[in-house]
Amino acid sequence: MQTFQITTSPRTIIGEDAVVAGIPHMQGFGKKVLIVTGKIITQTGLTAQVQSVLSGAGIASVVFNDLPDEPDDTMIAAGVRAFKESGADFIIGLGGGTPLDAAKAIAAMAVLPDTIADYAGKTIAGDFAPVVLIPTTAGTGSEATAFFVCTDTATNEKLLLKGDALLPNLALVDYTYTISSPRSITVATGMDALTHAVEAYTSKKANPVTDLYCLDAINRIFAWLPVAAQDGTNREARENMAFAAYEAGVCINNSSVTLVHGMSRPIGALFHVPHGMANAMLIVACLRFALDGATERFAAIARAIGAALESDDDAAAAQAFLRALEQLTATLKVPTLREYGIDLARFASLQEKMAADSLASGSPANTRKPVTVQDEIAIYEQLRAL
Repeated sequence: MQTFQITTSPRTIIGEDAVVAGIPHMQGFGKKVLIVTGKIITQTGLTAQVQSVLSGAGIASVVFNDLPDEPDDTMIAAGVRAFKESGADFIIGLGGGTPLDAAKAIAAMAVLPDTIADYAGKTIAGDFAPVVLIPTTAGTGSEATAFFVCTDTATNEKLLLKGDALLPNLALVDYTYTISSPRSITVATGMDALTHAVEAYTSKKANPVTDLYCLDAINRIFAWLPVAAQDGTNREARENMAFAAYEAGVCINNSSVTLVHGMSRPIGALFHVPHGMANAMLIVACLRFALDGATERFAAIARAIGAALESDDDAAAAQAFLRALEQLTATLKVPTLREYGIDLARFASLQEKMAADSLASGSPANTRKPVTVQDEIAIYEQLRAL
C-alpha cells in the first residue's frame, strides 16, 4: 500500500458569504490587518467590501495594492515594509495568484533574514503572522498551497519557494468574488487550474486522495470553463470553477506539477506572460509529449470527461483526451506565441536557457517519462512554429 500524507490549510470556508463566516476566526488573529491586493480589485469595490465586513467586526485594515502583474522580489520587499509600518497583526491576500502569493511571501520575509533568492529550493519555516487568502479568480489554487512563486529581478528567473509554514491559516472561497473577473483572466486562470489537476493526476507523486480531487476538478473545468468564459455572470459556472480551482490547488500541494509548469515559468519570467496563459499555450504540446509515459492515466481522464468510452482501449482513450484538450483550447481561443505578440526571434535565442531553467526547477522530473533539454527545446520550437 502506498504511504502518503495530505496537507491542507488549517481551515477553509467555501461558499457565498465565506468572508462573513470567517470573521470569528480572523478576530482571533488580531485587531489590524494588511490587505494585499491589486489596483483593479480595489477599483471593482471588492476591497472596500471586505474592509466593510472587517470594520463591522472591529478589525482595522490598511491596503497595500502596489502590485505588478506577476510577483517579484522588489514588490515583496515593499510589501514587507508596508506590513511593518502598518503595525498590522495579520495579512489578507485578496485577488488572483499575485496577491495571494505575495501575502504568503510578505508574511515569511517579514520574519526571515536575507533575501527571497536565498531561500530558493529550500524549505521555509518560521513563526509567521497569520495569513488569510481570499481568491477572486478561479485557477491559481494558491489558497490551498504551501508555496509561492516570484521573479528574481536580478536574474529574470522564477523562484519557487515552499514550506508548510506558508499554508494560509484561513482560506475563504466565495465564488461571487470571481464574477467580475474578465474573460481573459477567466480563461488564463481556468486553464491554470486544469493544468494543475491534469499534471497532479499524471505526476509520479500522485496518490489515491489527490486522484479523486483531480478527476473531479478536470470534469468540472471541461464542463464549466467554456460557460464561465462566455458568460461571466453564470453563477453555476463560477461556483463550479471556484470549487475546481480549490480542488486542483489541494492536488498540486500534495502531488506535484510536471512538465507544463516547468516550461511555463521561464516564459513568464522572460516574456512577462501571465502564468496561466503560459500554461495554456504549452499544455497541448507538453501533454502530447507526456502521453505515452502515462497512457492509462490520460485514458482515465478521457473517460471521466466523457471523451472516451469504458470499452475503448487505453491508447485510443488517451488520444481522445488530447483531442478534447485541443478542442477546449480552440473554444477558449488560447493565443499562439505569435498572436500574443512575443518576439519569436528572441524566443528562439532563449530556448536553451529556458529549457535549462525549466529542468533546474525540478518540476519536469515528476513527468512519467524522462525529459531532456533537447525534448524541451523541441516543444518550444513547436510553439514558435504555430
